[in-house]
Amino acid sequence: MNKDKENYFNRGDFLNLSGLGIGAWTFFPTLKQLGDDFPDSERLGRICTEIRRGRVNLRKRPDYNSESVGVLYEDDVVIWLREIVGSRNSRPYRNNQRWVETPEGYIWSANVQPVRDERNEPVKKFLVQDKNPGMWVEVTVPYVKAILANPPARHFWVQYRIQNQIPIRFYYKQILWVDEIKEDDDGVVWYRINERFGSEGDLFWTPAEAFRPIQEEEVSPIHPDVEDKQIVVNIHQKKQYLSCFEGGTEVYFCRISSGRGKNSTPATQYGHPFWRKAISYHMGGSTDDGIGWDTPGIGWTALFHGEGAAIHSTFWHNNFGERMSHGCVNVRPEDAKWIFRWSNPPVEYKDGKFDNDQRANSTLVKVIDE
Repeated sequence: MNKDKENYFNRGDFLNLSGLGIGAWTFFPTLKQLGDDFPDSERLGRICTEIRRGRVNLRKRPDYNSESVGVLYEDDVVIWLREIVGSRNSRPYRNNQRWVETPEGYIWSANVQPVRDERNEPVKKFLVQDKNPGMWVEVTVPYVKAILANPPARHFWVQYRIQNQIPIRFYYKQILWVDEIKEDDDGVVWYRINERFGSEGDLFWTPAEAFRPIQEEEVSPIHPDVEDKQIVVNIHQKKQYLSCFEGGTEVYFCRISSGRGKNSTPATQYGHPFWRKAISYHMGGSTDDGIGWDTPGIGWTALFHGEGAAIHSTFWHNNFGERMSHGCVNVRPEDAKWIFRWSNPPVEYKDGKFDNDQRANSTLVKVIDE
């Protein structure tokens, strides 16, 4: 079979390119091998408790007072049968009383990201062919391992995983930029991930079938002719919701997770304009008490406050309705995408980002606490 030398490399070339040896290749198996570990079910759940926290209990009934029938760890994948409302008596102070039923027991929904295992036919041609050739892609499997292509690692999240021998992974619904496509001598197609915004330059090779290319129409504006748009975010501890208005008519509603710290999501009487929107953004920072974060591939990010507060997609928890963030407004990926497309200013697919320095023609975000 003839292969284009520009888009083909053998296993040795790949290992040299990645700065890794044969042992590292076996440590990072292909997605096909990884997929054998995922349960065979249409609906799945990924355990998303923080790695440092450790584990979650599987309960006999949807109740925190129920006995534990098992233990699950970060990135374990379970069959998601259904989501139900549990007993409020066990945690009366929680807004989120939802539990996920699995064949083995119940898990509090905050610790389970809803995921699917959907493989994709790799593409060989980029959707964007101008000065920044590439395409936006979305992860469609519970997780996929990645190989650092240009060590040493620059970002803390990569350094931490390498130092602690934790596989580098991208997760369901993360959105990333692909700027190179290669095929190895076994016929496996690989995408090179190169985050365009907020990244310090780490590059990764990942199996292409784990990613769905995002099409241009998915970024097209919703109701672009409507001028009087406003977003109201209620950060009250007992409410935690977001509403989109066209004039006086509510056209969209969703649960959120606002900042845990006092005034971390700043309330305002009038409203903040969006000053930056990006299809995907690498976000990092720290709080006054020294708690830091470093997260790649955050989809549908729209910044509305000068200190960095944004409405954005969230894949690392499923606790919407509770305060969870460092100050941003966490929403489900599907909610973030709709809000991103509906709000002004719009963002072009090929550009991927819009910086609105003048704050002109922007949808206002009013944050209330009432």
